[in-house]
Amino acid sequence: MGLTRQYLRYGPAALFGLVASARGNAAFVALRGERGRCVAVPACEHVFVWDTRKGEKVLILKGLKQEVSCLCPSPDGLHLAVGYEDGSIRVFSLLSGEANITFNGHKAAVTALQYDHLGGRLVSGSKDTDVIVWDVINESGLYRLRGHKDAVTQVLFLKEKNLLVTSGKDTLVKWWDLDTQHCFKTLVGHRTEVWGMALISEEKRLITGSADSELRVWDISYIQEVKDPDEPESKKSKGSSPGAEENTEEDETLELDEHPEERLVKCSKVGSVMREGRDRIVTLATDRTGKILACHGTDAVLEVFSVLSEEEVQKKLEKKMKKAKKKAKQNSEEEPEGSVELSLQEEIQRVANVRASSKIKSFDLILSPKGELKIVLLLQNNIIELYNLNLSAQVPQAVRASRITIGGHRSDVRTLAFSSDNIAILSAAAESVKIWNRLTLQCIRTMDCEYALCSLFVPGDRHVIVGTKTGKLQLYDLASGSLMETLNAHDGAVWSIALSPDRRGFVTGGADKCVKFWEFELVKDESSVQKRLSMKHVRILQLDEDVLCVRYSPNQKLLAVSLLDCTVKIFYIDTLKFFLSLYGHKLPVLCMDISYDGTLIATGSADRNVKIWGLDFGDCHRSLFAHDDSVMYLQFVAKSHLFFTAGKDSKIKQWDADKFEHIQTLEGHHQEVWCLALSPNGDYVVSASHDKSLRLWERTREPLVLEEEREMQREAEYEESVAKEEQPVVAGETQGEIGLAGKKTIETIKAAERIMEAIELYREEMAKLMEHKAICKAAGKEVPFPVNPILRAYGNITPSAYVLEVFKKVKSSELEESLLVLPFSYVPDLLRLFNEYIHLGLEVELLCRALLFLLKIHFGQITGNHMLVTVIENLKKTTISRVSEARDVLGFNMAGLQYLKREIEAKDEVTFFADATDRFEEKRRKRKKKEKMVLAVL
Repeated sequence: MGLTRQYLRYGPAALFGLVASARGNAAFVALRGERGRCVAVPACEHVFVWDTRKGEKVLILKGLKQEVSCLCPSPDGLHLAVGYEDGSIRVFSLLSGEANITFNGHKAAVTALQYDHLGGRLVSGSKDTDVIVWDVINESGLYRLRGHKDAVTQVLFLKEKNLLVTSGKDTLVKWWDLDTQHCFKTLVGHRTEVWGMALISEEKRLITGSADSELRVWDISYIQEVKDPDEPESKKSKGSSPGAEENTEEDETLELDEHPEERLVKCSKVGSVMREGRDRIVTLATDRTGKILACHGTDAVLEVFSVLSEEEVQKKLEKKMKKAKKKAKQNSEEEPEGSVELSLQEEIQRVANVRASSKIKSFDLILSPKGELKIVLLLQNNIIELYNLNLSAQVPQAVRASRITIGGHRSDVRTLAFSSDNIAILSAAAESVKIWNRLTLQCIRTMDCEYALCSLFVPGDRHVIVGTKTGKLQLYDLASGSLMETLNAHDGAVWSIALSPDRRGFVTGGADKCVKFWEFELVKDESSVQKRLSMKHVRILQLDEDVLCVRYSPNQKLLAVSLLDCTVKIFYIDTLKFFLSLYGHKLPVLCMDISYDGTLIATGSADRNVKIWGLDFGDCHRSLFAHDDSVMYLQFVAKSHLFFTAGKDSKIKQWDADKFEHIQTLEGHHQEVWCLALSPNGDYVVSASHDKSLRLWERTREPLVLEEEREMQREAEYEESVAKEEQPVVAGETQGEIGLAGKKTIETIKAAERIMEAIELYREEMAKLMEHKAICKAAGKEVPFPVNPILRAYGNITPSAYVLEVFKKVKSSELEESLLVLPFSYVPDLLRLFNEYIHLGLEVELLCRALLFLLKIHFGQITGNHMLVTVIENLKKTTISRVSEARDVLGFNMAGLQYLKREIEAKDEVTFFADATDRFEEKRRKRKKKEKMVLAVL
């Protein structure tokens, strides 16, 4: 079958107009070793790294489709872990900008990420209530911890012990022992959701924030497990010798037995620190040193607290003691008892409040060695602000160091327009009009305006007109970027504006039930000799309902007007007499367009349908169910009967008005699409959405075949359904606290299929080899053996080596899930092959991991199969010997490294590299200071 009709595919060309999305969190990152200068922020599906000094984008970490929901830089500053809305996590290298590792385990958005202090493990919490611990070095999941009943809000590793603390919207704070992987303690002192949590005072205190203005402070004390050899005897003798000491000891043991979780950690509430904000905590965090604590609610104020160190607490106590003694001496001669204590408010002191220009969504802190605090704020209205706070000052005041705003609007873009040369793009929102260069995507003009609803470029592209919510028309000059004229056009909002085909005027429709006709004219300017452009009102068409949209027919004979009563009325332009009424939509028509030849009119409505009508008789050719929500904008492609629609379902779709076919869907926006604009040549589409982003789509030269498009859509739906499938339920089994970290995805199924194909090829080749040997024996000479083309492509390797190659190519993070999908019939062959590989010492670590996992999941079948007894016995011998060899090599290498470390320490008399770099930095700073002083003197 030949191609009936060929379309050209539109593809994503760029994302612009966005500084930062308010969904995720901002984080300072160290690029080229410099801390406190670059900040990483989520930007829809990407992550932008901004240089706060220059206000420039220095790196873009490209995502796939899903929106970014969480960021966490690694302790070494070389990597950034990014969590997405679909539950996946990708670890990017900040040096190359590439995503090295992908983890798939969560079924819903990732809400919290945290590295341990060495950066070897990463813990993630999600809306699906699970907490998963990942091994970053081995690129695999370790285990899943279940226990929360609602979304997890924060996860924290404790350095001291191998413990994890998690908080959730279920009002609980849970303590997990990662050695045994179980929850040993739950704090239930909160009445509402626990929104934030932070560790201070060298992990001896925990602070939690919930829906009130109270920051609850908990003391953490580790209980030392003393293994005394005399312990059993002392316990036996307790009953016989009832001394005071033994009684107290007995009480303590009883108490510990009543609360078995207290054997690891004791966590008791000390008190509360009151915030000024009355609403819920949104973010609560400390800087990396734990000296500064900050939090904010749903408003624009960040509250900063200072946490005293142990030495400072001691000094304060001594001062208090001295004062108390002095007072006691003055009052009476008795010495005061040692009951002087610091209140919580004295230990955690309020430093300052930082007031931002808009609602704060998240923040990050860095405390410089000089005592200056750098604060980055990610605001709701597409702005990043950087503040400096000098803590050594008498009254610390936050000073705004920089803000990044130029790259986007403060509110949603409501109208877009293309210039006639396809180069300039106009976007207008509630506060400003911006002109963008399509090639460089740079903002070249920003002009203040009122709430814009519609716009157009005046012929000649030197001026633009904007229609506003208050009923005004604003005329701007692009060369100077100034507002030239403001006219009160309508008594209500100006909903629509359309340029006349003869380019001499335009028409506007408003909420005051009027359609007004305007003409361009040149008027004498009082201030200068030259004439300037102005607008003259020439005619008016009064209607019974609010006007939502107006469009001219290309021959300038008809005017289509959509009204609030769900109809579209068509009038003759010359006489303004009524011609046709198009009725059929159940809700008002929000957008419409007339094709270039004037034969078709397409209307898009809030009832989610698009109707295509003939303009000669007003007959409805077809009604199409277009979007899952209101159709917000509709426009024909120049010189064709193809048109684009934008919907509140965040999708943009292309349609054929002759064949009534859906051609393609442009997916990229994450929230409602408000408007779009097509370039006059039809090569570009620009769209604006509630996610604050503007997206540019480009017509490629790639042909689009509808059957293939449908096939790809079906495949995507199948892949989605695979990811949403539940794990098989085993009768009589209850879901435990711990589970496998990974989840079944299309990649794990494909990996399992590749392993199966490799094993089948191995079986076939081994059977052929046996046959070949028999033939050679019968013939009494060597017969040439045909090599499998796949094995030849891999360089004439053996079938068993090919299976190992396939195995090595399975991603580390997907290995367990792939083996879980693998049918048992392939397992005996795999075990025999594993024995062969481990005997040769190939990939011992990987194969041991796979072997132990297979034994775990197929234990019953393997032990019940007599054929596998010898295989397992052989595996046991070879595996133990090879693993002990690997361990010996590791031990030798570790000893060698420690010897080198000692040698270096002895030579340089420094406490290893970290201290050396600190000293080097200090020297460099001093040298620079000296140079500056010398220059100043000169």
